[in-house]
Amino acid sequence: MNHRQTLPQRRALLSSVLASLALALPMAAHAEYPERPVRVIVPFAAGAAADSAMRVVGKRMGELLGQSVVIEARPGVPGIQAAAIAAPDGYTLLLGAGSAMVTHPLLNSKLPYDPIKDFVPVGRILINVPILTVHPSTNVKTIKELLALAKAKPKALNYSSSGMGSPNHLAVEMLEDMSGTSMIHVPYKGAAPSVVDLVAGHVQLGINAIPSVAGQIKSGKLVPLGVASAKRSRLLPDVPTIAEAGVPGFEYEIWYALFAPAKTPSAAVAKASAALQTALRDPAVQAALLEQGAEPAPTTSQELASYMQQDITKWRRLIKERNLQLE
Repeated sequence: MNHRQTLPQRRALLSSVLASLALALPMAAHAEYPERPVRVIVPFAAGAAADSAMRVVGKRMGELLGQSVVIEARPGVPGIQAAAIAAPDGYTLLLGAGSAMVTHPLLNSKLPYDPIKDFVPVGRILINVPILTVHPSTNVKTIKELLALAKAKPKALNYSSSGMGSPNHLAVEMLEDMSGTSMIHVPYKGAAPSVVDLVAGHVQLGINAIPSVAGQIKSGKLVPLGVASAKRSRLLPDVPTIAEAGVPGFEYEIWYALFAPAKTPSAAVAKASAALQTALRDPAVQAALLEQGAEPAPTTSQELASYMQQDITKWRRLIKERNLQLE
């Protein structure tokens, strides 16, 4: 057998070897991800509830990934936009809230980002369970009593929220839609002042995340009627869901999840997602989140994509039917 090769044969062999190496290098790079710290942009102020929760989860994720997970607080739309245009290499992730990734884009077509086109889901992190409370002066003790009062006196009851298009505003819009009631929306600039005026009796009701009203419920300054989630909260197990207390099918959750810029390699997304899910099943992480008033709620990337699509369908219908806009 002749082992000698012609020059064209040697060139063809060299080209084949180089092509194989070129294909192998990206695969090797993905297999080694992450090789440096991973940044998570949090579009909330440092010290906010979402920021605190992400720091707990990020610390454990870093231990699992073998690299630090650095939390960078960049409040508002600029933070989301910065994540959208970051290099799609798995080293920049975004903590996205359901409001920013679902309802705000439906309310405002002028946002400088598209959550579907600009991001790929990594996995859900947690949910904050909202609770419907009323001021004691209403003399209302149950959901059915509240709805009966609202129907007997349309637009007589006022409810507070942290602003137009906020989660607690939309939650009451959903309640009105499903119960056939009509109340007056009183928007505030933030959750704190809206709760302050609810406790003072300047408005009669509101739907807020449990941590923001837990103290007032315990002291008797607010009366809890029902939680908005599909299941009872572990934080207040004796409070029924709104669905079981009088509005069948009612379900609303405030959720947070991790996202990566679009075109991030699937291998990097999968590895980050696996670390996230493992971190959220750690008893110490779960205990820390529950202490903050958050419910760990891990999902895969695919499960989050499906969950978001269901959320988009639900809110698109409500926003269109009730002619809600936020510009």
